[in-house]
Amino acid sequence: MSTPVTAPLLGAIAAIVRKDLRLFLSDRRALLLSLVMPIALGAFFGYLFGGSGKRETAPIPIAVVLQDQGEIARRVADGLRGDATLAVQELPLERARELVRKGKLQAAVVLPAGFGDAAGAALFGTGPKPEIALLYDPSQAAALSVARGMLAQHVMQAVSAEMMGGRAGTRFVDASLKSLEGAAATDPASADLVGLLRSVRKLQERPAATAQGSTSGGLSMPYTTRDEAIVSGPAYDGYAHAFAGMGVQFILFMGIDAGIGILLARRQGIWSRMLASPVSLTGLLAARAVSATLIAFGLLCAIFLAAFVLFRVTVAGSMAGFIGVGLAFSAMTAAFGLLVAAWGRTPEAARGLAIFATLIMVMLGGAWVPAFLFPQWLQTLTLAVPTRWAMDGLDAVTWRGLGLDAALPAIAVQCGFAMLFGALALWKFRRDARLGA
Repeated sequence: MSTPVTAPLLGAIAAIVRKDLRLFLSDRRALLLSLVMPIALGAFFGYLFGGSGKRETAPIPIAVVLQDQGEIARRVADGLRGDATLAVQELPLERARELVRKGKLQAAVVLPAGFGDAAGAALFGTGPKPEIALLYDPSQAAALSVARGMLAQHVMQAVSAEMMGGRAGTRFVDASLKSLEGAAATDPASADLVGLLRSVRKLQERPAATAQGSTSGGLSMPYTTRDEAIVSGPAYDGYAHAFAGMGVQFILFMGIDAGIGILLARRQGIWSRMLASPVSLTGLLAARAVSATLIAFGLLCAIFLAAFVLFRVTVAGSMAGFIGVGLAFSAMTAAFGLLVAAWGRTPEAARGLAIFATLIMVMLGGAWVPAFLFPQWLQTLTLAVPTRWAMDGLDAVTWRGLGLDAALPAIAVQCGFAMLFGALALWKFRRDARLGA
């Protein structure tokens, strides 16, 4: 038999509910975090992926390599440079290739020698199409489609404008008419081309003939493209970036746990007994930092070992660079844990604030969404976030296959953050010790 619901039972349940609500609402810091964290993360991802209105997107950084100094090639380069979708640099081939390989540029357009003359002939199907090389960063392959589309627009504008009204177009028409008039009497394709070349208006109204004699509904695209992924390693590996991102996130959580452990030791009186030992405060904090660094580095190595076993993720670049980036990030994590312990009042309050700070660092560092998808101003801002350097360093020495020189900036910046966090934590611990806190 079921027990009937009585008024006293309902009153007891209501009292427990009221108590729980009062406790939750009385902890203003926890309440604030519960509201601010989802709002901040939702606003960030909503803004990043378009929101409800106009989305601010960063221009795609590309290079143009002009191996042809003719008028048509110059017009194409000027057209690309004036496009708001692109941020264009004119560079030599090897410099452009190096910047794409390092991820500093997303693509490079190589206009070969003789491009203008060959493109003019190919516009009407009377000559072979020149080949434009498109070098691209395979981690940012979406930029390849954008660059290809912008290239098609500006090449067609430049070639058709020059062929219809420029000096090169006049020379081309004269030379083509001279070579085609003899064959026009017996070859229908040549006759059509003669007509097209004699009148721009007829060119607009009549279908252009292809080299094989068939017709199509418009001008032939006067070039072909050859896509070339530029990496030092074997190929772009999305698993390498994903494992780096998740490793950075959860190792930072480990750093939080290390800091919370010190706060719990304070609450239980263990910390005071440790300070009473012959080991000084500085030595005690240094020991904690070293142990946390070793644990963090061991976790990072284990994560990438699993990535290798399960998904064949490799350190295609410098192994010394990987070790350096890993140790620097681990030291920064350990110092972050000390900072949490130094400035946290209670384990509960410190955990909430530290998790919030960690999620912000992970979000801005590109661990969840690659940083190149951020607006340009945000990409610049994230250079002040240590996790951005950790992600860039790990990407550089894994799938990008770069050497130690590419890892050194990430190592140096993370070591700087580790020293900053450690110094702030030590100052706060010493201050509390003087005040007897």
